[in-house]
Amino acid sequence: MGLSEEVGSRPLRERIAGLLLDSVPGSEPEFPYAANFTPEQIAELRQFLPERLARAAVLVPLVERPDGLNVLLTLRASHLKNHAGQISFPGGRIEDADAGPWAAALREAHEEIGLEARYVSLAGYLRDHVVISGFRVTPVVAFVQPGFVLKLDTTEVEDAFEVPLDYALDPANQVPRERHFAGHTIVTHDIRYQDRQIWGATATMLLTLSRLVRTGRP
Repeated sequence: MGLSEEVGSRPLRERIAGLLLDSVPGSEPEFPYAANFTPEQIAELRQFLPERLARAAVLVPLVERPDGLNVLLTLRASHLKNHAGQISFPGGRIEDADAGPWAAALREAHEEIGLEARYVSLAGYLRDHVVISGFRVTPVVAFVQPGFVLKLDTTEVEDAFEVPLDYALDPANQVPRERHFAGHTIVTHDIRYQDRQIWGATATMLLTLSRLVRTGRP
């Protein structure tokens, strides 16, 4: 069963807006690489991360195109210290001057890809995700009106592109893959689109949104 059959006739934008309406940032974190692990196993994996996780936020930009929503993604520069060459959402560390995850996500999106805040409206927040680089990340879901012009900061971002959201959220396009971390074999999922491969925390955040859309539960 594809995503459209599971969700039904209710427009995807309307469903996402309704499900995220009362969401708040900073909800109980999810360990992206250990979704099926026991609490004891997650606690063991947690030992390999810093005692205090740095707070970060990413913008999950859903572009409102005439034929439906697209998710806007970036390809990180190959020389970066963390997650070099990976597909990701625009985002980064929450700074002291930021009012919260929403402000940080907007700022980072403007700095990285030149996306202006006037085109962006908040939909809500997914649960926090812990990533192995030592960050606790708040995914900020937002709707983006067309008309924007991107200007990439090439020191951080090599490319930006869009993927149809219903494709990214469809379980048929989420391919299981085994990875190894701290002596454990962990089953994650990749999303392959054309010549791109979305994986790691970015794919897991999309899977979290997919689960929410399909079941109505975080």
